[in-house]
Amino acid sequence: MTEFSLVLIFLVIVAIIKGVRIVPQGEEWVVERLGKFAGVLTPGLHVINPIFTRVSYKVTTKDIILDVPEQEVITRDNAVILANAVAFIKVTKIDRAVYGIENFREAMRNMVQTSLRSIIGGMDLNQALTSRDRIKSELKLAIADEALDWGLTVKSVEIQDIKPSPNMQDAMERQAAAERERVAVVTEAEGAKQSLILNAEARLEAARKDAEAQMVAAKASAESIKFITEAVQENNASAMFLLGDRYITALQKMSSSENSKVVVMPGDLVGAVKSLVGGK
Repeated sequence: MTEFSLVLIFLVIVAIIKGVRIVPQGEEWVVERLGKFAGVLTPGLHVINPIFTRVSYKVTTKDIILDVPEQEVITRDNAVILANAVAFIKVTKIDRAVYGIENFREAMRNMVQTSLRSIIGGMDLNQALTSRDRIKSELKLAIADEALDWGLTVKSVEIQDIKPSPNMQDAMERQAAAERERVAVVTEAEGAKQSLILNAEARLEAARKDAEAQMVAAKASAESIKFITEAVQENNASAMFLLGDRYITALQKMSSSENSKVVVMPGDLVGAVKSLVGGK
């Protein structure tokens, strides 16, 4: 065998090794001929021209888990929260994913981050913390069109975590403590107010009852005076007896008082009593 034949056989073996390509399941390879896109090799055995054709890119056709790192986001009411997400994407157009964007993974990651900031930035703090489903749906809708232009399909987007920043958390705890203290003060003040109202109502009711009692006593006294007046007009003897008895009782009290030194007794007791009732 000549030397030329050996060289030729060697070149054929090298060409076969370089030209035979076995694409594994779950991948698709992009081949270029003379620097231009020539096609896509699907899973299986392929033979290519090793001189003018080469494999330029190997792209997975499996679902890609794209982790979006945690970032600070400012809400509409200027609260700072931390949020991160995870996106599940799939390459559906190999040529667009390879030639439409330089690095589709990094591009999608940046797209999710900027869209997440925009969506949360339009919400208040309470809305952002309690609206995971809304944020997720709006986020998927915001990145779906751009992903389609890059030959990608967004299968799902999940919000991994969304929480206030440490400084914001501390401020919220202080605010909650102040609110609890305010509620306690208001409750105590309301209790004192109700107590004052009840005391005032009790005093008012007592005064009303006292006034009614005085009115009843006044009516009774008026009836008594009226009765005595009528009795005196009909019989002076009864009035004289009653007044005389009270007159003597009053004199006894005066005479028994420690401050009383001299008690003047009228000489004509019967006459004095008669003069009180208008008798002659």
